[in-house]
Amino acid sequence: MSTLAWDDLRYVLAIAEGGSLTAAAQLLGVRHSTVLRRLDALEAQLGARLFERHRQGYVATEAGEWAAAQAREIRAGVDEVERRIVGRDLQLSGVLRLSTAFVAMLYLLPEPLAAFRRQHPGIEVEVSENSELVDMSRRTADVALRMAREVPQHLVGRQLGRMFMRVYAKRGAAHLPQSIQPIDTLCRDYPWFAFDRDSRSRFYDRWMHEHIPPQQVVMRIDLLHPVVAMARTGLALALLPTFIEATETDLVPVSEPLTDVSTPVWMLTHPDLRQTARVRAFLQEVGVAISTQLAAAPGGE
Repeated sequence: MSTLAWDDLRYVLAIAEGGSLTAAAQLLGVRHSTVLRRLDALEAQLGARLFERHRQGYVATEAGEWAAAQAREIRAGVDEVERRIVGRDLQLSGVLRLSTAFVAMLYLLPEPLAAFRRQHPGIEVEVSENSELVDMSRRTADVALRMAREVPQHLVGRQLGRMFMRVYAKRGAAHLPQSIQPIDTLCRDYPWFAFDRDSRSRFYDRWMHEHIPPQQVVMRIDLLHPVVAMARTGLALALLPTFIEATETDLVPVSEPLTDVSTPVWMLTHPDLRQTARVRAFLQEVGVAISTQLAAAPGGE
């Protein structure tokens, strides 16, 4: 046991959380064969079986469960050490990981990210798409751009503005309205793209369920950016963020911005990272650029 290292436990934890060698390899960023070799070597070293091998996956033994539990505690400490060291980094260089929803990457971030890179060529920004807030305590991301009414209290950052939504039609579509109409008329008389049939977790899901009769729905699409693509076909109306108007010239607004369908836009980081030079620069420069875009969009202030 005296030779057991954190790197060994890291493999145990990945297998326990992933449930298979393939999933563990993806979590660790290594080959399937590497995970198998490390597990075999560790079990031989300890003289104990850590996982039962089944066709459906790997199931931790009692010893494996205990080792995985200890690894989780150690991981929290290792992550904190890393965050605190990174948080003392005063150089405008290195990697900055940004997590955001795809629709924000398409419409809000391209120009601010390009300007940031030109200003800070030593900072490499890695963008990952994630509609949910990632675990920033594990440094899965350094900064998150999120559209949400509530955010975790343990994160720091600021509200950049609000995302407003309104109804859009394809410009020139003969069977769709081409000017501002009462919302009741739009909901009653025209076909619609809707979102997930069963979801009510997002604010716009709830609005759609409350306002759009099921018989008016011609297609359901779960994410905003493919709804934009389908709206361009002219098949039906779409509820979309107003910040798309600057680039989606094929779409025409047919309602006023809906004040009851809006949400704050946040830029967040972990408290241990907020004094890191590259994080601080990103929060300031990209945050200001996005605030400007949100304010300029219909419904913005």
